[in-house]
Amino acid sequence: MANDSLLFLILASLLLSGFFTKTSSAFSIEEASIDDLRLAFKQNQLTSRQLVEFYLKRIGRLNPLLRGVIEVNPDALFLADKADRERKVNTPGSSGGLHGIPILLKDNIATKDKLNTTAGSYALLRSVVPRDAGVVMKLRKAGAIILGKASLSEWAYFRSNGAPSGFCGRSGQGKNPYVLSADPCGSSSGSGI
Repeated sequence: MANDSLLFLILASLLLSGFFTKTSSAFSIEEASIDDLRLAFKQNQLTSRQLVEFYLKRIGRLNPLLRGVIEVNPDALFLADKADRERKVNTPGSSGGLHGIPILLKDNIATKDKLNTTAGSYALLRSVVPRDAGVVMKLRKAGAIILGKASLSEWAYFRSNGAPSGFCGRSGQGKNPYVLSADPCGSSSGSGI
């Protein structure tokens, strides 16, 4: 009887400790940190192209409902391929920082490329900025891929206190991904979505 109790306690302890649960060491892009992504690049488990394609598909699938992204960079895949080539030949700077990592920028951060910088307003559509914003220069120098522009409360919520939070003239009302009937809150709503 004492042996049965001891065996029961051992089995119960093993079950509660997760000993019999299946653990997976499979790489998950959705849960990966930048360090995880850099390690996956280094171990040839992932390419910048695969990462950019993953996010473009995710944007394509979720953005019609959530409206968190105003536009994507038409050069994103080209830039991803370039980062992969640089990493392959070990170009200086290709193994650190944000090299080959795609990011979205709030649409009031200036980029001198094919992306618009509109603060979410049609009034600035097709306007031309003279240069990248300082933060964009630093991101590009670190090797980041500007994937696109995130929506925001139009004019960063500067022009009106009466507009709903998350409303962007260019993309419509942003949705809170956890409670679709709630607004996404704040001027950086697209970044939060």
